[in-house]
Amino acid sequence: MRVPEITAIFWTIKILTTGMGETLSDFLGTHGNELINGAAIVLVFVAVFVVQFRMRRYVAGVYWACVAMVSVLGTVVADVAHAAGIPYWITSIVFLVAVATILALWRRTTGSLDVHTITERTPERYYWATVMATFALGTALGDLTAATLHLGYLASTIGFGIAILIPLVAWRWGLSPVVAFWIAYILTRPLGASAADWLADPRYKSGLGIGTGPVTAVWLTAIVGLVSYLAVRQRRSVADHRQLSRTSA
Repeated sequence: MRVPEITAIFWTIKILTTGMGETLSDFLGTHGNELINGAAIVLVFVAVFVVQFRMRRYVAGVYWACVAMVSVLGTVVADVAHAAGIPYWITSIVFLVAVATILALWRRTTGSLDVHTITERTPERYYWATVMATFALGTALGDLTAATLHLGYLASTIGFGIAILIPLVAWRWGLSPVVAFWIAYILTRPLGASAADWLADPRYKSGLGIGTGPVTAVWLTAIVGLVSYLAVRQRRSVADHRQLSRTSA
């Protein structure tokens, strides 16, 4: 497989990357030159994906570096659209259509949207395109509830936290696991971003005022710790498999 197993650690890191991407993007937007920062984001984004597509299998560090950069770039894309004067409800609809279109093309081309079947380049390309679109969609949705609907970050965090449980419950009652996965995947973005904004943004914006820098640092540290754990476990699994193969031979 070219993507990780869907476990509790997967969802935890996914939510952490969404929040980290949100606050890092905001931090870079207020520190340094915007043009230089934007160019750096694009260059790092391209670099990690070049490495990812050269890998023959899933590698924890590389995969999650890609997710982190998608989070940062997805935030920038949604923020630029809003800065251009496009309301959040319109960008939410546009990105929702984009997600639906990519999924439809993916299903028509490969016959399956199951991430467990991603072993070749073509479905992997559709997978990452979907991931990018879901991040942009999630960013727009989170800003829509917090700003346009005036719910604030805490209420948005609670709302999306409850919403993300719905596909889990529906899956237990017979909803397709593929459908449940992608619904939850989309919701991780506004959940993580709303939580991070609540912690980082000043009080007049309904936040706690901790700051984008400290929140980014703490969430990034947590991500690195969990990904390092997965990398060590992956290396041990490969070593055990090789040892078993030698013993069997």
